[in-house]
Amino acid sequence: MANASLPRDPVSAARDPETAGRGWHRLLVEPRRPESVRNHRMAAWLVVGTVCIGAFMGQLDASIVTLAFPTLRKAFGASLASVQWVGQAYLLVLIGLLTAVGRYADMVGRKLLYTYGFLIFIFGSALCGLAPSLGALAGFRVIQGVGAAMLQANSVAIIVSAVPRGQLGRAIGIQGAAQALGLALGPAVGGALIALGGWRLIFFINVPAGIAGTVLAWYLIPRSRHLAARTRYDWAGLGLILPAVSALLLAISYGNRLGWGSPVIAGGFAAAALLLAAFVQRERTALSPMVDLSLFRRLSFSAGIGSGLLSYLVLFGTLTVAPFLLEIAHGQSSGTAGTELFLLPLGVGVTAPFAGRLADRIGARPLTVGGMLVAGAALAAAAVARDHLAVLLPVLVVAGIGLGAFTPPNNAAIMGAAPPEHSGTASGVLNMTRGLGTSLGLALAGLAYTIGAGVQAGTAHQASVGFLDATVFLAGVAVLAALIAAIRGQGPLSRDRTLTAE
Repeated sequence: MANASLPRDPVSAARDPETAGRGWHRLLVEPRRPESVRNHRMAAWLVVGTVCIGAFMGQLDASIVTLAFPTLRKAFGASLASVQWVGQAYLLVLIGLLTAVGRYADMVGRKLLYTYGFLIFIFGSALCGLAPSLGALAGFRVIQGVGAAMLQANSVAIIVSAVPRGQLGRAIGIQGAAQALGLALGPAVGGALIALGGWRLIFFINVPAGIAGTVLAWYLIPRSRHLAARTRYDWAGLGLILPAVSALLLAISYGNRLGWGSPVIAGGFAAAALLLAAFVQRERTALSPMVDLSLFRRLSFSAGIGSGLLSYLVLFGTLTVAPFLLEIAHGQSSGTAGTELFLLPLGVGVTAPFAGRLADRIGARPLTVGGMLVAGAALAAAAVARDHLAVLLPVLVVAGIGLGAFTPPNNAAIMGAAPPEHSGTASGVLNMTRGLGTSLGLALAGLAYTIGAGVQAGTAHQASVGFLDATVFLAGVAVLAALIAAIRGQGPLSRDRTLTAE
């Protein structure tokens, strides 16, 4: 058994339940699945279904909270800037911890951290629902973000360890569809819950869903295999990467509001650059680094991470600027515009499972390159058809289809490029790029829109010009993503792995 020479402790006991003892540290033991589950012909897909619960909840929760900002502002009598910290606090912790959690999971067990991630997420959600003030709510969102990081950092790694190589693309495609569905349903579900029981209900709804996810994870997910050697944790690396990511995200998020040349924003970017440089230097010299930088010397990994970041920029950038066109230029209500924009992530969700299955046969490169070229062409067409709603909406669906064709093969290729003992780290880096891409999409697409439309952007013509500039920019980003994806190798989606999970 891997790492058998390590001293016996609660964590190493998690790898050997027969010798774990009967004390409190049994809570740190990953149990075997019941034999009936282990031998079931659908065992791998039970794992995928369980992971999809966390994937769906994570995206649903992010979009639900954004919808609740006006309600929270009224309930607490607070400014919009104060209310936005309810979202920012969650994202800063989530994105900042993903890589760190992934590395820790590689050493102590991915099932363990995934399961307890549900429990922390439940606890944080319940506290959010009971929050007596806006400050308390933002603080409790930090707890929720820690739980979400434990879920997201391990989700793809668990799928990779449980699903046979020939079905990996399909499995990651289903997980991608669950994420897209959560993103798409967030506004509708959030609006219904707020109307039904107020803003607290959007947090309380996570409790029963999280309990179900915890139970299923404990009994259906296999014990971790291919763990890295347990070494001293890289706390210094965590102390550099967390403030670096936070400074970067805050500078990106507030750039449009404060001005990209303002001392605050310039200082934020400078601090992020210095901290990231220090982090890279630390990881190059550390005996047990948080991130093994040799991963980025693998072309399939680095090309996948780079093109993946740009793909999320394209997706969330489009979702950022399209409502302005629909509401200002076409006179749609917020509810109608939200319903129409459901089509874009729906296109992603419908396409993703089929793209994953096809990638198992033909590899990642044709689908990743083709998918981003389709998305780029669709966004260019959207720029031309911006004044014709009957053409614009189908074109946005096509953009979603292109992004859905890209994401599962790209994610599978990234995970396939990482050694099994670094699956958690690779999954954490992958999910961190999604968060960074999301923030970049919101900021840069918003900037491009503002340049074209002007600061006020109150007329239909201004909104139309702003949308034109933004979609041309996003189409160019999509083409750049396709070019980066094209340099990846044409190897298999994943390495051979011994599926001895229990």
